[in-house]
Amino acid sequence: MQFTELGLSPELLRAIGEQGYTTPTPIQAQAIPHVLAGRDLEALAQTGTGKTAAFVLPLLQRLTAASTATDAANSPLQRIKHTAPRALVLVPTRELAQQVEDSVRAYGKYTGIRSLAIYGGVSINPQLQTLRRGVDILVATPGRLLDHISQRTVDLSKVTTLILDEADRMFDMGFIRDIRKIIERLPRERQNLMFSATFAAEVRELAHTVLKNPALVEVARRNTAAELVTQSVIRVDQAQKKDVLLHLFETHGWHQVLVFCRTKHGADALAKRLDQSGIRSAALHGNKSQNARARALADFKSGKLAALVATDIAARGIDIDALPHVVNFELPNVPEDYIHRIGRTGRAGASGIALSLVSIDERIQLRDIERLLKREIESSILPGFEPQQTRPTPSSAKPPMGRRSGAPGGNSNGRPGNANRPGRGSSGSSSGRNANDRTGAPRPARSGFGGKPSGAPRGDRGAKPASHHSGQRHQ
Repeated sequence: MQFTELGLSPELLRAIGEQGYTTPTPIQAQAIPHVLAGRDLEALAQTGTGKTAAFVLPLLQRLTAASTATDAANSPLQRIKHTAPRALVLVPTRELAQQVEDSVRAYGKYTGIRSLAIYGGVSINPQLQTLRRGVDILVATPGRLLDHISQRTVDLSKVTTLILDEADRMFDMGFIRDIRKIIERLPRERQNLMFSATFAAEVRELAHTVLKNPALVEVARRNTAAELVTQSVIRVDQAQKKDVLLHLFETHGWHQVLVFCRTKHGADALAKRLDQSGIRSAALHGNKSQNARARALADFKSGKLAALVATDIAARGIDIDALPHVVNFELPNVPEDYIHRIGRTGRAGASGIALSLVSIDERIQLRDIERLLKREIESSILPGFEPQQTRPTPSSAKPPMGRRSGAPGGNSNGRPGNANRPGRGSSGSSSGRNANDRTGAPRPARSGFGGKPSGAPRGDRGAKPASHHSGQRHQ
């Protein structure tokens, strides 16, 4: 199938062609006809499969057609400029808000559709100015949107389409109550679209309350990892991880590696160590200003940085073309976060390498990840860095405190939930809260440290078959 067969307008086809696209991905081919027909939609697809274009393209076409029909029904003197947004796209993070709005601008460059992304961490004044001039599509994080609603600076009464992107992520970040508050402000008659990498039970419950007789599109098995990502594990002592990472940079000649740490402090410390060793690096996490985050990501994409050390804030909404390597310096406590981390590579048909440095204290997280993947990840020991620790530290065997169980009001920052104060995460709102990084302890052990040594690490070997919700709240 070609994009020309989907019934898209010449203006959209022209913009798509300029982006170099001729063939839709499976999620695009299946979703676009339903959206164009005006149906509600529940769409499931792993990261890197083109979900954004699957809703942006038909949304642009429907808004353009509605404007044309209205103008045709009125005389030239009666034609007025839309000031209130007609479509609302809710996303969990500011990075994803920027990415979606960039797509709206790129695909809608010949349509005259105006768009705006609003999120925290930046001054609200430029957003206010653009809102006063009027926009058609508003892309927003829930926290900052509620700030605008409380200040009566945004009018949602004209919204005809609501899109929830990365719905599972918004649930895990504690946005569920905010989303419900926002939905209460919308017109009852509207089209509703829900896109996500996975649909946990809680998200499906939300879908049943928001979507009306939705079409269902599913192009990936639930909780599958990126198909073109080669995954491997190097077993190593925790104290040796930094030296092992430096050794891998030196021996493999890595030039662009996204490295994941579990905490903000750990990301800062590792980026500093890499930089001091001659590997240009920067940290990316929720305590960084929006300008610092944007600069770090731009430098990493352009090749000025060899390593970007991030917490799970980077696991969603960051699209880096042909990223060759992802390294899990520390495994996440929530196994689905692993899926999203490695999903940053192996995108858009390119292959990628995902390597995890795993200490014995992380044996439980590794086993949970393998259980989620339904297979064992190839494990090896790096000569010269053989692990000496044979038992986990006592703290690693303790159960987590306040681990999110999916109950309403449950937080995902390692603290018990509070139904009265669920929290929004950080959207740069006036509350000033920022709960970015999950640091809770791993769950109780159910099995031993998996995997047998198999010689040297796999390094840059080719791709092999192998996307979902995170337990972190951040903006």
